[in-house]
Amino acid sequence: MVTRIRELLAKHGALPVSVETLSDTADLYEAGLSSFASVQLMLALEDAFNVEFPEHLLNRKSFASIAAIRDAVASLTGEAVA
Repeated sequence: MVTRIRELLAKHGALPVSVETLSDTADLYEAGLSSFASVQLMLALEDAFNVEFPEHLLNRKSFASIAAIRDAVASLTGEAVA
């Protein structure tokens, strides 16, 4: 799951740094993720994982790091986080 999230972040996150240089817990907003890019990323995640983010997950905290995104997607797919 994290690999796919990283791929989507690289494609839709418009980050000024390489996704490969970021740890799973790095702050994506400090790395350059904009509000617009976070929406684009959310839409890509919904398509890739066949989920829909409910209103309570549409916040900065849900997209603050790769780990946060993983946890949010896992909560929607029912997939266990390793």
